[in-house]
Amino acid sequence: MSAVADRYEEFQKLGVEVIAVSVDSMFVHKVWDEEELAKMVDGGIPYPMASDGAGNIGKVYGVYDEAGGVDVRGRFIIDPDGVVQAMEVLTPPVGRKVDEAIRQIKAFQLVRETKGAEATPSGWEPGGPTLKVGPDLVGKVWKVWKP
Repeated sequence: MSAVADRYEEFQKLGVEVIAVSVDSMFVHKVWDEEELAKMVDGGIPYPMASDGAGNIGKVYGVYDEAGGVDVRGRFIIDPDGVVQAMEVLTPPVGRKVDEAIRQIKAFQLVRETKGAEATPSGWEPGGPTLKVGPDLVGKVWKVWKP
């Protein structure tokens, strides 16, 4: 959460809203932000931390652990139409990479802006070559994409 908070301005410039959700109460969130996160990121977490005590949101997204009564850590990229475009779920010992989330957001935005006429191939980075989607590409990706 602190890594995302540290780069929150970048997410905002991309038009992205960040929301953290956990089964913890708003009081636990407040203490956690003040006693831990604010020591990692100047000013603490700048985005909302939502409390999902019953795990209802976690159940919808498939990350609620019934036995433990907690949500497993996950990241979801949801487009402006409310469609989940990407998700990453990891167990607590392994952290997620903010650079990858930002790269994926930029890729989804580019595809959306081109109305699906362009695709971002494996290893794509912002500003890199894209694939022009259409019948002419079928069976010929190898000619235009050299990873």
